[in-house]
Amino acid sequence: MEIVYALIGLAIGVALGAGGLYVYETTQGKNRKRLAEEEADRLVQDAQNQAKQLVVEAKDEAHDIQREAEENAKKRRAELDRESDRLTKRRDDLDARYERLDLREQNLNKRQSKLDKRQNELTTMYDEQKAELERVAEMTREEARQELLSIVEEETRNDMARRIREIEEETKIEADRRARDIIALAIQRIASEQVNEIAVSVVPLPTDEMKGRIIGRNGRNIRSFEQATGVDVVVDDTPEAVTISSFDPIRREVARRTMEKLVLDGRIHPARIEKLVSDSRKEVERIVREEGERAAYEAGVPGLHSEIIKLLGRLKFRTSYGQNQHGHAIETAHIAGMIAAELGADVSIAKAGGLLHDIGKAVDHEIEGTHAQIGADFAKRFGVGPRIVNAIASHHHEVEQEYVESIIVEAADAISGARPGARRESLDTYIRRVKALEDIAKEFEGVDQSFALQAGREVRIMVKPDEIDDLAAMRLARDISRRIEETMQYPGQIKVTIIRETRAVDYAK
Repeated sequence: MEIVYALIGLAIGVALGAGGLYVYETTQGKNRKRLAEEEADRLVQDAQNQAKQLVVEAKDEAHDIQREAEENAKKRRAELDRESDRLTKRRDDLDARYERLDLREQNLNKRQSKLDKRQNELTTMYDEQKAELERVAEMTREEARQELLSIVEEETRNDMARRIREIEEETKIEADRRARDIIALAIQRIASEQVNEIAVSVVPLPTDEMKGRIIGRNGRNIRSFEQATGVDVVVDDTPEAVTISSFDPIRREVARRTMEKLVLDGRIHPARIEKLVSDSRKEVERIVREEGERAAYEAGVPGLHSEIIKLLGRLKFRTSYGQNQHGHAIETAHIAGMIAAELGADVSIAKAGGLLHDIGKAVDHEIEGTHAQIGADFAKRFGVGPRIVNAIASHHHEVEQEYVESIIVEAADAISGARPGARRESLDTYIRRVKALEDIAKEFEGVDQSFALQAGREVRIMVKPDEIDDLAAMRLARDISRRIEETMQYPGQIKVTIIRETRAVDYAK
């Protein structure tokens, strides 16, 4: 029983403890709720205060913005007022000017009316005087004019022809004497070798059996060679030789060197051909650079661009009428420098113009245009001076010669190309050139016969004396010379001689 009572007592104690704990927790919850409500009220009060402060600040800022906008509007209105005043004043000025112009126009109209009236009076007086003169002279004004002109023309033609002949003869005598002295001195001071090149290269072979190895099985070797070098290889009946042909002298030289190496080595197959072509191309490029530098050094023209040096070197493999253009360029530079020194011109510009005058021939097969224009454009692109560029462009009279050095370069070019042994041409080309020269002369009216002499360096023309007088003969010589310059290409110069012969025949009976 005691144990039961003890358990009952324990249960009662636990119950009382739980009730006390509940009462404690309930009291604490109420306190926390009260504190939370107080904190919320405080936060709401702070938010309301901050909102009021923001409203006050926003009103102040809006007031400032409104005041600034009003000030800007006042300034803009003042500017507009000033602009309006200025435009009003400008309009008033224009109205006044228009009124003055209108008044001036009215005055001009009045003066024009007076002038027209005066002109009509003068015209009437002129017509009356002309009619009176025609009545007295018994011929019209046009008839009198024609008769007067014919008389004056007849009297002056012979005087003009005689005077022109005298002036030309005096000028030619003095110019020939002076030119002979200068050219003779220039030629005496230069000695150049004669160089003859051809448009194809011939490679000798040790035996004719080598031709079959060059061609290869089914022609694979020769096809590979032609594709790699860009040339045509001619294997014909020529004993122990093959011919290489190409319009590009650089390609032809690369092909020639490659073929010589193949023949010497004996191993001929596509891979070997490509290797030797690459080696030969590098050799030729090196030679081109060295020859360009040598030309500039020998001519005494320093400071040229590397691209111009390359073109000068390419001229080593370029010929014209059988004359090597590399040697021709150096020779022309020397002659131009000597002539410039004799005449007191700029020697350095004359030398540079002579050295570079045919530089366009190095690429004229690649670029459309004449070699003079190509060379001038190329030189201008790489910083060559305008006086030298003019000498290059004008040495065939394609543009106007603006400086004395341009004339000197043209003369030096003609001397170098026309000296004995400098140039040659094939028989067919020579015959075609001579025939074209005679045909050009026969195209003009009044020409009876024409004859090309001195290997095409002179053309003598017989004219009909009843159609061509002395003055017309001189004009005809100039016209034929211009036509030859415009339509033909030739080394040196061509002399045009007009022969007019009048014969009086009578019979004694």
